[in-house]
Amino acid sequence: MIKLGVNVDHVATVRQARLSIEPDPVRAAVLAELGGADGITIHLREDRRHIQDRDLYLLRDIVKTRLNLEMACNEEIIDIALKVKPDMCTLVPEKREELTTEGGLDVISNFELVKDTVSKLRDEGIEVSIFIDPDEAQLEKAIYTGARFVELHTGAYADAKSENRLKELKRLKLAAKVAKNLGFIVNAGHGLDYYNVIDIVKIKELYELNIGHSIIARSIYVGIKEAVKEMKDLICKHSLEC
Repeated sequence: MIKLGVNVDHVATVRQARLSIEPDPVRAAVLAELGGADGITIHLREDRRHIQDRDLYLLRDIVKTRLNLEMACNEEIIDIALKVKPDMCTLVPEKREELTTEGGLDVISNFELVKDTVSKLRDEGIEVSIFIDPDEAQLEKAIYTGARFVELHTGAYADAKSENRLKELKRLKLAAKVAKNLGFIVNAGHGLDYYNVIDIVKIKELYELNIGHSIIARSIYVGIKEAVKEMKDLICKHSLEC
């Protein structure tokens, strides 16, 4: 069955809105694991808009499944990652003015930087994934960075309506096949929710989904543990390999 990584960034977003100590993303991560999460994902941004350094260090000690750190190819963040040693780092693009990550990393235009970052992380035993648009040319370039994983950006699919959504779904299916044939372990994420995830889990090449906003939003009503359990049950129900 496809694994589920739960992103707890938005728990920290609520905390930072009041510069308070609650809600705590570390506590949320524990509850997510109790609900069946196969991993915890956080994004340590350069501007520290939600997740803080303290969160990362505590999560490294507390997470029992797998800690996935989303990060830009930024020297400061690379140094932190090398010190903390999460189980995986997912390289993403980052712009100060964006609300959330808007697209995949342009590996073609930033090849040397990406390759160098992958090398530094993997030399310290950290697995690396590249968050990438479902684009064949980008995938074919990414394989030369040395990363073993890619995470296909599902945002265009999640935002699309009717016929356009079917078009984006086909792009994702093709990209997953291309990535798998290139030798990548294939993940996917961004904008997935309890409805649009149903078609995504039918893509047999996928190994893991990373989902945050919809689970945290659902948790307002039912709690984090139950929200994660509901998503896991949904993945199992519709997955081809469950």
